[in-house]
Amino acid sequence: MSFIKIIGMGKAVPSIRVRNQDLEKTVETSDAWIRSRTGIKARHFCGKGESALSLAAAAAENALRSSAVIPAQVGLVITACVNPDCFVPSMACLVEEKLGICHGAAAFDINAACSGFIYSLQIAQALMENGSACDQAHPYALLIGTEQLSRMLNFKDRSTCVLFGDGAAAALVRLDDEAVFFSHTAARGDAGKLFAQTIGPNDMNAHYPAARTDPAASWLKMDGPGVFRFAVTALEEEIRLLEEKSGVGAGDIDYIVCHQANARIIEHVRKRRGLPKEKFFMNLQEYGNTSGASIPLALCEMMEKGMLQSGRRIFCIGFGAGLTWAGAYLTF
Repeated sequence: MSFIKIIGMGKAVPSIRVRNQDLEKTVETSDAWIRSRTGIKARHFCGKGESALSLAAAAAENALRSSAVIPAQVGLVITACVNPDCFVPSMACLVEEKLGICHGAAAFDINAACSGFIYSLQIAQALMENGSACDQAHPYALLIGTEQLSRMLNFKDRSTCVLFGDGAAAALVRLDDEAVFFSHTAARGDAGKLFAQTIGPNDMNAHYPAARTDPAASWLKMDGPGVFRFAVTALEEEIRLLEEKSGVGAGDIDYIVCHQANARIIEHVRKRRGLPKEKFFMNLQEYGNTSGASIPLALCEMMEKGMLQSGRRIFCIGFGAGLTWAGAYLTF
């Protein structure tokens, strides 16, 4: 049996860099308050002409370029996003159009929030391994995490607006006879922990009347303590599961790449497991929580820094709205 392997990555970071000090001008907060509670120092927001789609296309182009692969060789595109530019067509189809992938490659979006990239890895493995997607002429899949969360933020609510940022990253994967891969995905319906309603004058919002008239209905709302408790539990459980299924202990794994939500979540679990700090890569200090883009953005930066040489073994763990959680064991 062949398993998927990441052979190249690319990222796209929006043009507007927003420091904690910049947010002090619009909301009752401070750099010290944000850093002590989250570890975040800055985040990036889309500027004029930038969106989740433009970021996704740029990240995908960079992933192809880093791998010396042309668009005509791609047989599958999956985009993980909670806030697409439009609902129809899918972001994945729009990326295909922008990149010139026009030979019939399968394309679709998924919304598993901050676990979306790992969900896409699992889907790609299944579709590619059973022959439903990709073939000898088109052996590669593009997996993209992209988000423009800035348009969902209430900049008077310091419990949410300081946490999130925009960004995108893409991974190019193919099947490899020597690769090892395991993934696990899960969810528990609990909309109250982290949610944003849809705005629009249509019957689908009949159960949410405020969504038809109140723009504030689209703002992200979060039960901070509840999300923290869930995230810590999910992270610990996924580490144990990945150890069991991979046969590799967390102490022997090269890196553990968690969803970049909050440094306190990662540090809490790291200390409970007695694991060294250098085993947990973090870049949330620069990007904040970028939801579905979070894990691939971290992996891309690690690849750029030369940290993912051949033979490296990685645990990736996501957790987010839904509630969803997921883990993957990857080899490079």
